[in-house]
Amino acid sequence: MNRRQLLIICGISLIALLGGVFTSQWISQTGLASEPSVKAFFANPWQSPDGKTANTAQWRGKILVVNFWASWCPPCVEEMPALDQLQREYMQQNVVFVGIGIDSPSNIREFLEKTPVSYPILIGGLVGSSLSKQMGNTQGALPYTVIINSKGKSTFTKLGKINEEELRKAIKSAL
Repeated sequence: MNRRQLLIICGISLIALLGGVFTSQWISQTGLASEPSVKAFFANPWQSPDGKTANTAQWRGKILVVNFWASWCPPCVEEMPALDQLQREYMQQNVVFVGIGIDSPSNIREFLEKTPVSYPILIGGLVGSSLSKQMGNTQGALPYTVIINSKGKSTFTKLGKINEEELRKAIKSAL
């Protein structure tokens, strides 16, 4: 391969990389979850890692920060301490964080033994992955965060690792 061919390949690769980054950022700004997908979230019979059915009805009328994650996803794991801290901070303001694990129940249980969090974690599996896509995550990548306001409307979505300031701002606009 000569130098010119190498430069062309590098140029095309750079364009593809930038296109992916900008597309991902655009999707995180515009891909709000539809009303049917929010209803599907509440209607699904979610299970906790210990096999108990979650009572999603108790979350109606509250601001929900729904985070789709997996134990094998480094950015998901990196953002969990911040999500845990923010859950504690916003608990008195009618804000509930919910983690939907796109992983096997045993992997989720094992992960939570080492990294406990103060917010509810639910087993998502294939249903969770499908719901994530219905809620605007067209790429199906993780982590993916959705904020649902107290009226049941999606107000924010983010594909990729979220930072605390960005999340605080999104929660504030949903309050």
